[in-house]
Amino acid sequence: MVKRTWLITGINRGLGRDLAEALLERGDRVAGTARRLDELDGLKATYGERLWTAALDLTDTGAIQSVVDRAFAALGRIDVVVNNAGFSLVGAVEECTEEMIRHILDTNLLGSILMVKAALPHLRAQGGGRILQVASSLGQLAVPGLSLYVASKWGIEGFIESTAQEVAPFGIEATLFEPGQIRTDFGAKAALAPTITAYDGTPARGIRSHAESSRNAKEKSAASPGDPTKMAKVIIDSVDQSPAPKRVVMGSDAYNDLSAAYRERSASLETQKALAFSTDF
Repeated sequence: MVKRTWLITGINRGLGRDLAEALLERGDRVAGTARRLDELDGLKATYGERLWTAALDLTDTGAIQSVVDRAFAALGRIDVVVNNAGFSLVGAVEECTEEMIRHILDTNLLGSILMVKAALPHLRAQGGGRILQVASSLGQLAVPGLSLYVASKWGIEGFIESTAQEVAPFGIEATLFEPGQIRTDFGAKAALAPTITAYDGTPARGIRSHAESSRNAKEKSAASPGDPTKMAKVIIDSVDQSPAPKRVVMGSDAYNDLSAAYRERSASLETQKALAFSTDF
């Protein structure tokens, strides 16, 4: 088993925590970030020098480069960079305040982009590496009541796939992970936009009711099929694959939903073939 060094955002809870623990347990080194360092005290006490930590809020864009530079300086080489940190915003777009909109895009989209940008000079200098982006099945699906979260995931998927082509000549590869619902407290931590009564009884309310019930972490846990421990193993194992997979779907719900969406898009595209060709010179 090859021992590697990983940089992972958001290792304080959820999938990021499971991933960090699995890597440390098998003997890898991890540079992990969280908004609050005290949430990593337990991991630090258990794994000592093999866990390097830094406080990082991805909305603090000025801090991202500094944290990445310090991680590479401290650990010498980082083989895998994992963008994991993020959150969900529930509400119809009209219900979301501008501050909420900026916050989720700064965290899920801009923060992940700047993490990659900050890491690339180091990865080029060392002759390669992997970038792993935890996206979502909603990076390819549309769901009412989650339009801003969906926008952040569609955006980061396009960015990662394009960037992978830019950096391939330097031995840098990238993979997108598209999990469905995971049995963690992620849903329970979702931000809820203020409500507008006009949306009562509309499709946007369905996801809100689900999110509100998820405030009870135990109830949410029972409703989600995805096993974070198994997903962490899939992410770890992907680094041994060459070439790197472009996308990895995780969860039966993700597979079923994406399959249906792809079939619908493919059928719709075929009906437009004659129209598309008719617009050429």
